Amino acid sequence: MIDATTFRDVMSQWPSGVTVVTTLGADGSRHGMTASSFSSVSLDPPLVSICLTKTLYTHRLIRDSGVFGISVLAKDQAEVGRRFAGMEKDVASRFSGESWTTGETGVALLDSALGWFDCRLLHEYPGGDHTIFVGEVVAGRAARRSAPLLFHSRGWGQFADVLPDVATLSDGGVVGALVDAGRSEEVVEVTAGVAAAGSRVRIADLSRVRSAEEARGLVGSWAPLDAASVLVSDRRQADLALALGVGTVELVVDPGRRDQVDAALVAVDGIAARTAVHLISAFGVERLDVVLEAVQRLARAGVAEIVLPDTAGSATPLRVRALLQEAVAIARPVPLRVGLHDRDRLGLVKAIIALKSGVRHFDTTLAGLDGSVATEDLIRLLEEVDVDTPVDPGLLIELARGVRRPERDGHSTTLTTLAKNGAALIDAGGPETVGAAG
Repeated sequence: MIDATTFRDVMSQWPSGVTVVTTLGADGSRHGMTASSFSSVSLDPPLVSICLTKTLYTHRLIRDSGVFGISVLAKDQAEVGRRFAGMEKDVASRFSGESWTTGETGVALLDSALGWFDCRLLHEYPGGDHTIFVGEVVAGRAARRSAPLLFHSRGWGQFADVLPDVATLSDGGVVGALVDAGRSEEVVEVTAGVAAAGSRVRIADLSRVRSAEEARGLVGSWAPLDAASVLVSDRRQADLALALGVGTVELVVDPGRRDQVDAALVAVDGIAARTAVHLISAFGVERLDVVLEAVQRLARAGVAEIVLPDTAGSATPLRVRALLQEAVAIARPVPLRVGLHDRDRLGLVKAIIALKSGVRHFDTTLAGLDGSVATEDLIRLLEEVDVDTPVDPGLLIELARGVRRPERDGHSTTLTTLAKNGAALIDAGGPETVGAAG
């Protein structure tokens, strides 16, 4: 027979979630402990099990009371786990400092947990020096969507961050930046080049247009519309853009204004699959809750993308991490797209954090003309960490060089690059200026 030390050593390599098991004393008082030996047993009827050492005080209380609760801890709740494991000394009450719900059975259930089950004891079976308690679940709550707290190799931790295999890019700023810089004559060629490279490009801001003619004048037949997006402010403008053949419409919403989120949900009804919604100031201090609520509501509506822009460049790497680890899980299966500013020269640091937090889609700007992370810089980063991208990296890098050096022998470098790569150029007969959002 295997010896106890070897058995424990092997089992320590099996990662498990961490729960707080709660029950009641004879006088109705609350009691709880940390446990990892928790499992589902049956879906119909809903049954779960926990295995507790027979010598534990909580073991006797569950047997006597016939009730127990299971609260599943999140990645940021190691302190709670340690407290209920008795690892923190001089604690007056293990329940202090947390918000608790009293279940139907009377047990305490942790409000901030990933979720909880309220259970009545149905069966108990001998399991060596443990007892296997099987509980009938009378109530449950999925309270959060985040990574779980894990116990592995006798330590507390969380899932390792895994880089994606593929990341996509879209350009949300180059057209607006060129127009603002008085370089409108380059817009057609640059737009064609970005589209030819396989990246979506925002070509116009229709948020102030009042007629189809006005919209047509801004969008024009010169643009690669199926690979383009435009900014709109309401459903009427969205319908105008989609009727012109634009692939994606983009709405901008303040998540701190519930009325704006409500209006956006009404506006996207029927066109959600072709709509990306930007949540402004998403990384602002003390905006986490309102942003996550907006993400959840938009995801339920089935929008094509939810965009979290760091327009002001004020997001710190830690703030990016804190938001994205929650938001990515809440948004699924709707993808999050992140636009990161490079004003503090930490744009690529925040990009790698976003990648490791589960983001697969990025807004960048060719040559970083509007202060955003430069498309070519992010491409190089992706190449260095073996993350593929469906765009043509070489073409985009050459386009970025052309944007940085707009004139060569009387021709734009972008035109030369596109011709060299065999891309089909769109005739430069578009509008003299293109109103695009920067």
